[in-house]
Amino acid sequence: MQYVIMMIIVAWLAIADFVTGMIKAYVTGTLNSAKMRKGGVNKVGELVVMATACGLEAGINALSQYYDISERLAAITGTVTAILIFSYIAVMEMISILENFAEINPDAAGWVNKLVKHLRAHEEKRETEKVKDDNVDDKKENGENQKNL
Repeated sequence: MQYVIMMIIVAWLAIADFVTGMIKAYVTGTLNSAKMRKGGVNKVGELVVMATACGLEAGINALSQYYDISERLAAITGTVTAILIFSYIAVMEMISILENFAEINPDAAGWVNKLVKHLRAHEEKRETEKVKDDNVDDKKENGENQKNL
C-alpha cells in the first residue's frame, strides 16, 4: 500500500508540474508544443522510474526463491530505494511547481524564489554527500582489489 501512495503522490506532482508549466507558458506567451511533449515524456519517465523502484522489493523477493536472500533484506532494500527515489522526484517536482508559480504570479516571486533557493541548496548538499560516499566506497573497493592482486 505504501508504494501505491508514493505512486499517486508522484503522479499528482507530475500532473501539477505539467499544468503549472502550461499556465506559465500561456501567461508568458511561450506556449510550445515541442517543449510540452518533452515535458510529458519526462513525466512518464519519472513514473516508470518510481514504479521500477517500487517493484524492486517484489523482484528481490522472487530471487530469494533461488538465492539465499531473506525477505527482510528484500523489504528493506525495496523500501529504502523507493523512499530515496520518491524523495528526489518529490523535491524536484516541488521546485519546478514553485518556479512556475513565481512566473505566473510575480507578486509571490520574492518568497517563492527564497524557498526554491533553499530547496536547491538542500538538494545539492545531498548530492554532494552522495558523491563523497560513492568516492569513499570506490577507494575502499580499489584498495581491496589491489590487495587481491
